[in-house]
Amino acid sequence: MATTVRSTKVSIPAAPLGPENPLPALRPRGELHRLDPADLDGLPADMARQIGYGPMSTVLPVRLLDGYGRDREPAELDALVIENSRLRATVLPGLGGRLYSLFHKPTGRELLYRNPVFQPADFALAGAWFSGGVEWNLGTTGHAAHTCVPLHAGRVPAPDGGEMLRLWEWERLRDLAFQIDLWLPEDSDFLYVGIRVRNPHDRTVPAYWWSNTAVPETDRTRVLAPAEAAWHFGHRRALRHVGLPAPAPGGPDVSYPTGSQHPADYFLDIRGEDRRWITALDGDGHGLVQTSTDLLRGRKIFLWGRGSGGRRWQDWLTEPGTGGYLEIQAGLARTQFEHIPMPADTDLSWLETYGPLSADPDLVHAEDWATARAEAAARLEAALPRVTVDTAYADWLAHADADPKDILATGSGWGALEIARGHFPLPGTPFEPSTLGDPQKPWLELLVAGVFPRPAAGAAPGPCLVSPQWRELLESADTYPGNEWFRDYYLGIAQWAADDRAQAVRSWERSLAAHPSPWCHRALAVADAAAGRTEQAAERYTAAWDSLRAGAGQYGPEARAVQRALLVEAVPVLLAAGRAADADRIIAEPAFGGTVPLDDGRIRLLRARTALARGDAAGARALLDAGIVVTDLREGAEELNETWYAVAEVLLAGDGEITDAVRAAARAEHPLPAHYDFLMRPDS
Repeated sequence: MATTVRSTKVSIPAAPLGPENPLPALRPRGELHRLDPADLDGLPADMARQIGYGPMSTVLPVRLLDGYGRDREPAELDALVIENSRLRATVLPGLGGRLYSLFHKPTGRELLYRNPVFQPADFALAGAWFSGGVEWNLGTTGHAAHTCVPLHAGRVPAPDGGEMLRLWEWERLRDLAFQIDLWLPEDSDFLYVGIRVRNPHDRTVPAYWWSNTAVPETDRTRVLAPAEAAWHFGHRRALRHVGLPAPAPGGPDVSYPTGSQHPADYFLDIRGEDRRWITALDGDGHGLVQTSTDLLRGRKIFLWGRGSGGRRWQDWLTEPGTGGYLEIQAGLARTQFEHIPMPADTDLSWLETYGPLSADPDLVHAEDWATARAEAAARLEAALPRVTVDTAYADWLAHADADPKDILATGSGWGALEIARGHFPLPGTPFEPSTLGDPQKPWLELLVAGVFPRPAAGAAPGPCLVSPQWRELLESADTYPGNEWFRDYYLGIAQWAADDRAQAVRSWERSLAAHPSPWCHRALAVADAAAGRTEQAAERYTAAWDSLRAGAGQYGPEARAVQRALLVEAVPVLLAAGRAADADRIIAEPAFGGTVPLDDGRIRLLRARTALARGDAAGARALLDAGIVVTDLREGAEELNETWYAVAEVLLAGDGEITDAVRAAARAEHPLPAHYDFLMRPDS
């Protein structure tokens, strides 16, 4: 059959994404992939240099997606299908362009881990993320900020004369344009994916890319790649160079991911001119292989391990009893701690392929690591020669600038706004003015008229922009009479994003003096907390809360979302400052427009922590025993186990001192319930 691109629907149970968090993301997100500068000693010089280059302290200007729940209902997700006689690839343009399924027709096998549900969880840079398929991570360390937002999509002529699906968007963390072109040559067993990232600016930008592939996990699944060593990152939060397949004598063979106890990353040390590839093969020698042109140099194994915490996360991210997954990944650098410099007015491009691989199971599972690798490499070369990939890449580049013939899905208007400001020539990825919407309108007025507009009536402040160019426009903007406070509030956000903290505080203080608002009280509270001024931060959060409630009527339907976001931030700071009574008051106040307080799993956990701080350990334990489901639990977060053990220690100690003996007894007599066990490290 001729290769086709068509629209369809994917019918699965799905939890709604919910609204964006209306408060700008001023605080760090707690990304797991961070290294202490002291741990860089002994690393290769270029790796250490790239680890220290271009880190981000916030995800500004992106807003957080944390309004989702866990109540799933039947849903119809928009999908695009690329199909030939051998493969059917299904893409979700509304969810970051995720390659959701890759089905091999001759064998009837699904090559990816296809999640049977859509269940967001707090794994991405901007919050909501979901497991399964292949995701495209650009920006900075972590799952991309666009992983649960729409991308633009269109149909483009493919290099072989067939049809190609193009996805594109403006990446807001680094202000880069990117495109992802997917096509299936006629009768091919491999999906080709051409990727281009463009820096249209007059400055060097830190670049980051990892393609993250989820594949089914069984006890006999083995991951193979052309490496004899890896950089290991686990619960000790340090990088160490280890051998493969067993990092230590007598230790587990990490090429079998279920053999390890705890979640871990293994960044494979592929050297020299070796072909870049990685595969996951089952007990019969069947599975998926990913390979690429050489620019995409890194490869990684992520495993959940067989421990209770890893198994709990697997159930949390999908439907219990439907089988687990592991991840094989490919990136621009050797590790996900690194960014690479991308010079002004340049692009990065490469070709990836995904398809089936079958090999002799006796050789795949040979005890000798070199034998297993050689078998997979030979089978890959026979199925898809390296020269074929290089040739396909060159052919694709000749079509990368072709404009889409028709639009299949629409992304955001931020790219169109940046094109209006910078007049960047970006052939092949049209950011049309028609995509500009309400979030971009105030900024378009600033760009065109040099005036920062009045705040919209009945609404909280909208999305922000923070790049140096927009900051300059804010600094020189005219304002409507009485609206200077609004401009200064946004200017402070841009200054904060640039790590110009002192200037940000001055802008917010100037805004607050001109017009007291909960937004500036909250921004200054974040600044105080970041500087270690916990008492002052608590005072600011209390002022923000009282100001918000006093003016709640003017914020319309957003008031409830603002209230929850502020409550979730304020209560931990109030508890840290020893102001449990104020925390209790805030939690107990009715939700705007209602007569009862806000109540969800996150807030119930804060209730338990507040009760403990007020000396009511029994009340805290009752809340925990009733069951708390924190829908936005962050990857690696330990609030649940920490609260559980803290309550158990107080109950055992009574009025006495909490000693090491009491702590040990609390763990023995009050073991952590399985539904609270999300530990990604040993419980010690």
